[in-house]
Amino acid sequence: MNGITMNHNELVLSNARIVLAHEVVHGSVQLRDGRIAGIDAGATAVPGAIDLEGDHLLPGLVEVHTDNLERHVMPRPRVFFPAQSAVQSHDAEIAAAGITTVFDAIGVGDPYDDGFRAKDQSSILQVIDLLEDAGVLRTRHYVHIRCELPAPNARELFEPFARHPRLKLLSLMDHTPGQRQWNDIEHARIYYTGKKGWSLQKFEEELRLAPRRQADHAEPNRRWFVEFAHEQGVALATHDDTTLAHVDEAVALGAAMSEFPTTMAAAQHAKAVGLATIAGAPNVVRGGSHSGNVAALDLARAGVLDVLSSDYVPASLIHAAWCLHQQGGFTLSEAVNVVSRNPAQATGLHDRGEIAPGRLGDVIRVREVNARPVVCCVWRGGQRVC
Repeated sequence: MNGITMNHNELVLSNARIVLAHEVVHGSVQLRDGRIAGIDAGATAVPGAIDLEGDHLLPGLVEVHTDNLERHVMPRPRVFFPAQSAVQSHDAEIAAAGITTVFDAIGVGDPYDDGFRAKDQSSILQVIDLLEDAGVLRTRHYVHIRCELPAPNARELFEPFARHPRLKLLSLMDHTPGQRQWNDIEHARIYYTGKKGWSLQKFEEELRLAPRRQADHAEPNRRWFVEFAHEQGVALATHDDTTLAHVDEAVALGAAMSEFPTTMAAAQHAKAVGLATIAGAPNVVRGGSHSGNVAALDLARAGVLDVLSSDYVPASLIHAAWCLHQQGGFTLSEAVNVVSRNPAQATGLHDRGEIAPGRLGDVIRVREVNARPVVCCVWRGGQRVC
């Protein structure tokens, strides 16, 4: 702990329950020049300090996989919104959820040539850069490209993202019905006829064609994307590992993360072989998977959960951390690490995700209301953005 003094270019947040990586302490945090300069236990009488009135002070959350931007670009099936408005709305929602670093997950390739992932989304990159240069983004944005391996257009649609400095993560997906996420065909049927609006006849026809698409494109695309990731130093993840063989394949490919393992066996094996396991925060909040897969709280209780992702509900990330603490046997520090420190380390961002001297000044004020967390204020680099 460091004694705190305050200069005119500094900010002190006092009277807070500070959630550190290994403990919670009552005290004050000093931010200077965009970084955390000091932590002091106990009360402070520094003039100009902001009194947090006993609320929690957490590191800004780190989100490695959210489809939220896609939802803003295409808020209804086949309804596309202007990219700048979509990015601004997404950015504001992400910040309000306490997320100060976000990996915008953008899917490239669609075996059915239908919807958002079948189209060129390079304009999103241009808009993010434009808004960043204008100084109006609240959150730090990176790009996570989700590569749909059975899609013949995956590589073509990936090209605009290939050399962009925001690209930090690639994940390998195969949503062919009958395996991985859609191991249960009935769950796949509900999804495609419900969310995508397919007729039962169209679903049955696509189900018939899917194995041939997978056989023609999945393996060549997998080899290409893996080679690209290794050559460019981009982190690699697999998606919806279901069997031990899937996990072994991930290790052989050089993946660092197993996103959303669908079974306890796959998650346990991933943990044993050194892959970071990522599960969905909505799964935790809802008490189970919407696809009928393993419950994330069960993974947490089994000690095989490393990272949570808000997936399709940004506000679920902070809520799920509280659930891990209240229901999963995690200390509050351990629970917060799952949504801040752990994802930062898994993606090589070692300058954030923790309240510690020298880290980025990305912190959030959280108040408990009815035993649930409410994000009240967000600071990015020591500047309040929400």
